[in-house]
Amino acid sequence: MEIDSELEKSNVKVPEEGTSMQMDSQESLETKGDSDEKEKLADSMDRLNIESPSSGFKRKPVIIIVVGMAGSGKTTFLHRLVCHTQASNIRGYVMNLDPAVMTIPFGANIDIRDTVKYKEVMKQFNLGPNGGILTSLNLFATKFDEVISVIERRADQLDYVLVDTPGQIEIFTWSASGAIITEAFASTFPTVVTYVMDTPRSASPVTFMSNMLYACSILYKTRLPLVLAFNKTDVAQHQFALEV
Repeated sequence: MEIDSELEKSNVKVPEEGTSMQMDSQESLETKGDSDEKEKLADSMDRLNIESPSSGFKRKPVIIIVVGMAGSGKTTFLHRLVCHTQASNIRGYVMNLDPAVMTIPFGANIDIRDTVKYKEVMKQFNLGPNGGILTSLNLFATKFDEVISVIERRADQLDYVLVDTPGQIEIFTWSASGAIITEAFASTFPTVVTYVMDTPRSASPVTFMSNMLYACSILYKTRLPLVLAFNKTDVAQHQFALEV
């Protein structure tokens, strides 16, 4: 009796059995409605042959193509990227597309020198150094589908694919091999082009604008995201580029 009087004073209403049963029935109806909606959604997806997003998703590595003028430091820049991936436990894959390079400071998983002999191409086609490099890239580009298939087989084990290129910028401005390589990469993997600039040489306005025009030509030809990398900033600062 004392408990009932205290409840009446505090205006606390004790739920009756009927109301609790009504609430339980409402909750059961809501859960049943949710399950019905899920079943309808699953049936419609089955009819449309739509799989769940996670089941068919396959991770793909990002391709980073390093381009730039001869002597701008592309190979050194790529070497630092390789060291960063190794130090950060990032799964990287390295490709060398320069057939005329004597030595590289990193280990290449795919090396054009293993497939195309640069000096033999020069002798066979009676070419000079620049023509030999362009012809070697053209020959290698004819089998580039095999390179794509090799990377695809390891796609789920890689985060980045780092690609070193020759100093002949003509490969990516008007040569057929540059278009084949970039389009083959971009049609299969997310691809980024990194244009490396020699900062001390670019201090001259004429050289700086020449580099900008080359970068714009590569940007509009490849239609890919372009990143400008000012190299050798320990020799000359890049503040002038930020001001421009």
